[in-house]
Amino acid sequence: MSASPSPASPSRIRAAAIQLEAEVGDVAANLGRIEALVDEAARADARLIAVPEFCTSRLPFDARAHEAVLPPNNAAVDLFRRLAARHQCWIGGSMLIAEGEAVYNRYHFVEPDGSVHCHDKDLPTMWENAFYGPGNDDGAFETQLGGVGAAVCWELIRTQTVRRLLGRVQVAITGTHWWTMPSNWGGAVDRGLASIGQYNRYLSENAPAEFARRLGAPVLQASHCGRFRTGFLVAPGLAWAPPYDTEFVGCTQIVDAQGHVLAQRRTQEGPGVVVADIDLAAVTPVQALEERFWIPELPLFLKAYWHHQNLCAKRYYRDHGRALGLASAARYRGIAR
Repeated sequence: MSASPSPASPSRIRAAAIQLEAEVGDVAANLGRIEALVDEAARADARLIAVPEFCTSRLPFDARAHEAVLPPNNAAVDLFRRLAARHQCWIGGSMLIAEGEAVYNRYHFVEPDGSVHCHDKDLPTMWENAFYGPGNDDGAFETQLGGVGAAVCWELIRTQTVRRLLGRVQVAITGTHWWTMPSNWGGAVDRGLASIGQYNRYLSENAPAEFARRLGAPVLQASHCGRFRTGFLVAPGLAWAPPYDTEFVGCTQIVDAQGHVLAQRRTQEGPGVVVADIDLAAVTPVQALEERFWIPELPLFLKAYWHHQNLCAKRYYRDHGRALGLASAARYRGIAR
């Protein structure tokens, strides 16, 4: 059985999803951009607002990204609370959080009364493993709106995400940080990867709709946009990481429970906001869930790329990334005191 909205909650709500062009490691600048975009969404009467994954910093394999790791009580969560109270809205987005002796990609869903619900992404994607470790919660929240599910980026293309939320939520609020193939490795290599890049773009653009079709609930997805440079991890323990120029792909989208796109903004269109009215009601899914790990059929190359980068980045996290993230969070705690 799915959770029912509370008597005072709406059955239909105006939703918004934000497309953000973020800086690396500059938390204050990125929070300023988020505040401006949330205010824009609120002026369009949105009351349920999705902010991207890693909203405090885009996350290339770049030492500066460690500087965005925050303690659990931080300026970004404070901003979410202020915006939720200012606009009497619900707002969600993820950021890197250090707690105990680990770093997590923690999604925060904030209600108008300041209540905060959290979900730690289950499996980091590729070089993200250099910055944080896996979570193990179900991401289903009981809220004033009823059941709300949180999912982050490649969680949308794994069947285990649908299984943990199915029948429990009226809406899924998600964010993504989805990049594509390199553009600076030379003509022959770039041409050889073009078909993989095209399929990767297709996956990113269709992930929210395919997820909604299997979940039977509307989906909000907020995205990053823009071009950026990262480092490509070659082998576990190897310090050298050649430059990898790429861009974010996909769409900031709002889709209904049947997977119909109600509003979208492609990453090529730059920062902005999309708005649409959605029904907060789960329905019978129009697509059966596959009996496999991935929802789509991933090409062998993408599977190999995923496993290779996971392996390299996990070693980096053990050797360097965890300690650098914990140190960053400690500095922020010192500032707060």
